[in-house]
Amino acid sequence: MNSSMFKTIILALLATSLTASLMIYPKESFEASLRGLTMWWEVVFPSLLPFFIVSELLIGFGVVTFIGTLLNPFMRPVFRVPGVGGFVWAMGLASGFPAGAKLTARLRQEKKLSRLEAERLVTFTNASNPLFIFGAVAVGFFHNPALGVILAIAHYLGNFCVGFIMRFHGGKETPPNTPGVSHTKSFKQAINSLHEERLKDGRPIGKLLGDAVQSSINTLLMIGGFIILFSVLNKLLSLIGVLTILSSFISVLFTFLSLPNELSMPLIAGLFEITLGSQLTSEADASLFQQVIVASFILAFSGFSVQAQVASILAETDIRFKPYFIARILHGLFASVIAILLWKPLYLNQVSAHPDGTVPVFLQEQSWSWLVIGWNGLVQFGSFITLFSLLIYILIQSKRALAVK
Repeated sequence: MNSSMFKTIILALLATSLTASLMIYPKESFEASLRGLTMWWEVVFPSLLPFFIVSELLIGFGVVTFIGTLLNPFMRPVFRVPGVGGFVWAMGLASGFPAGAKLTARLRQEKKLSRLEAERLVTFTNASNPLFIFGAVAVGFFHNPALGVILAIAHYLGNFCVGFIMRFHGGKETPPNTPGVSHTKSFKQAINSLHEERLKDGRPIGKLLGDAVQSSINTLLMIGGFIILFSVLNKLLSLIGVLTILSSFISVLFTFLSLPNELSMPLIAGLFEITLGSQLTSEADASLFQQVIVASFILAFSGFSVQAQVASILAETDIRFKPYFIARILHGLFASVIAILLWKPLYLNQVSAHPDGTVPVFLQEQSWSWLVIGWNGLVQFGSFITLFSLLIYILIQSKRALAVK
């Protein structure tokens, strides 16, 4: 039996087992599916859609090429990527998973990145957005806004370390210069690049906006399918005992690292789905310090659910997924170590130094209230944004279908 035949049999068995599990646990599967749908409907869709649409518009208007020309002197020596990577990095940090992958794939399709540059760029431009870290994890799960500072710094600094390490991906191979990206710092040259890129695109504003909405919603529909699928898969694996078996292996590693076994199950859940893993970590019977270490790893690893979304986006290009997966492991390790290093000086010492109950300004809830308010507002009004956006999408699709006829 050759490897291809063996792979076919394994995939068929896995698909059959999944189908059987859905039939055995229909109620639990429905509840898990509804949970994933709610997360996508209320949070993921409304939080990512504006960034996706704006990104498409900025690419079409040539703003990304303009930014790339100015940032090239920083991005190329540090990360070995063109200056347009700075735009992808900023948008990825602000909007969260998987915006960095979508923008990287888009720029690769536009030939603004070589394959090696795209593989380097995608490894450090996907991150949790600040709303999720502060609003959902720190406030919603841990009920401690001050932890958001530790988790955010560890997360984003770890991402920077990953980007610097992955600059060596591809060895000494030097990719050819990519079109549309200048190596000069000249502001005038950047303006000329912006104008040339807009003329090259050529689409009128109305069509560009319609294409941006259509492309963004198509991507978000795909993301929603993955979120629901992995929510159900995570629940089924828990019901049939697979997660319990995996957690026993993790317990051995945790014993070596002096971490309680109670955190093994949350970590396993977090390897599949980031939100559930973070929530279970906050509820585990462990010290706050130990919970933060595991939560930092889960946030950085991002879960197989997000990774599947990224893999699906990258599959439309020649960008390989393997470097991204390796980077997620490195990011998890970096974020955990940084959280350990920052815990005492940035949190423990600051809190214990004020026995009267006062805490430094940057650890007070009011300092990050805008993020908390933003998250709460997103949860409250996100469903209306999603519904309205889908209606607009249906109107655009209908209009284009009638125009073709």
